[in-house]
Amino acid sequence: MVTNVVQLTESKKHIQHLNRVFDDQQNAFRKNPMPTLEQRKDHLKTLKSVLLKNQDRFIAAINKDFSSRSEDETLLAEMMPAIQGINYALKNLSKWMKPSKRHVSLLFQPATNKVHYQPLGVVGVIVPWNYPLFLAVGPLTGALAAGNRVMIKMSEYTPETSQLFKEVIEGIFPENLVSVTTGDADVAVEFSKKPWGHLLFTGSTAVGRHVMRAAAENLTPVTLELGGKSPAIISADVPMNDAAERIAFGKSFNVGQTCVAPDYVLCPSDRIEQFVESFKSRFEAMYPTLKENNDFTSIIDERQRERLKHYLDDAVSKGATIIEVNPANEDFKQGTRKLPIHLVLNANDKMLVMQEEIFGPILPIISYNQIDEAIGFINERPHPLALYYFGYDKNAQQHVLDHTHSGGVCINDTLMHVAQDDMPFGGVGTSGMGHYHGEEGFRTFSNAKGVFAKQRINSGKVIHPPHGSVLHKAVYSLFIR
Repeated sequence: MVTNVVQLTESKKHIQHLNRVFDDQQNAFRKNPMPTLEQRKDHLKTLKSVLLKNQDRFIAAINKDFSSRSEDETLLAEMMPAIQGINYALKNLSKWMKPSKRHVSLLFQPATNKVHYQPLGVVGVIVPWNYPLFLAVGPLTGALAAGNRVMIKMSEYTPETSQLFKEVIEGIFPENLVSVTTGDADVAVEFSKKPWGHLLFTGSTAVGRHVMRAAAENLTPVTLELGGKSPAIISADVPMNDAAERIAFGKSFNVGQTCVAPDYVLCPSDRIEQFVESFKSRFEAMYPTLKENNDFTSIIDERQRERLKHYLDDAVSKGATIIEVNPANEDFKQGTRKLPIHLVLNANDKMLVMQEEIFGPILPIISYNQIDEAIGFINERPHPLALYYFGYDKNAQQHVLDHTHSGGVCINDTLMHVAQDDMPFGGVGTSGMGHYHGEEGFRTFSNAKGVFAKQRINSGKVIHPPHGSVLHKAVYSLFIR
């Protein structure tokens, strides 16, 4: 009871702080609604500097939150894309900010048409626990580049990282420019209810629905970066070691706790045994041991680990065969939150592993006979956030691209499309809406304001009343045909 009261009091404090800072940022934006190029660049350079200065601290904090998180995975998936994204924005921001010229019809000449990119105001960002640094910095970069003020809600499941990020951000930015909020789910609910200029949420589809519902009350525009079940298709002729190695990397990175991790494999029925053996071989080459191996990351908390074990038990009870990929035959029953990769054979739609996004080291394998059968399997289900195709025939690659829908695609690789600076990242359907990263991030956090401008000459007089003149008829005959 005492604990609940303390939590309630803490939540109330966070919400009061949230409300005050939101008002302060709104007032500050009204005083400076169009930051200059140099001001925006200064903000980005300051952000980059503090990330580099505190790199080791972030690695340690994320490692502590996970109980064991690979240092190299944090460098590869958090620091590197965060810094590269800032560098790319700094290099291209001047070009992005310039109004774009548009065509003016002869009917409206002389005049100019331009699209001006204007900040939206105060942007809200809700950050998940799986990549707490990058998924805070990526949206922050786009929002600052677009000239906005930003409030960030960090995850309560990464307390060390969230507190560190709050500390370093408060040390470099005034609170009315960038603010970081911590706290539990009650705080996140209140956060999503604010009338943001734009709200970006990264997380599960189920929670995304609640966020969108709350945002709708204020007609807040949203970008939802969700998840879903991202398939990996193995073609009939791709070298199996090539496909298995890249799928093993994508599935084991952050131990599958990635929104674009391969969620299940579609494999030709006569190649399943070959895939299993190749996967085990390629995985073992990367991770000869797991339990004390710092390269192999832990499950974020015991609740998530129990959820994954429940998925496995459910699959077994419904007829699945489970293959534990545990190269050193280590015991994971006690003293660790780590969990080996588990391949699931004979998976079917009655099993939780085929109903829910897995978000962990479980990989169902589904058989198919013809490629259109695999495509049909994907298309009968909600659109995934990512799709992976393995095969070197370019006609077959194009066939898959033309006949499937997904947020993004990698051909003969996994995960890497997310790290491309000059490509949009986002979902479609239940895997999300809207895009960010690079120029698309700048556009997402900007109002594209069309400006039609005339000077002294007013050609529009030719269509002024009284109507019915010969000149009017000439205009209609010229432009309505």
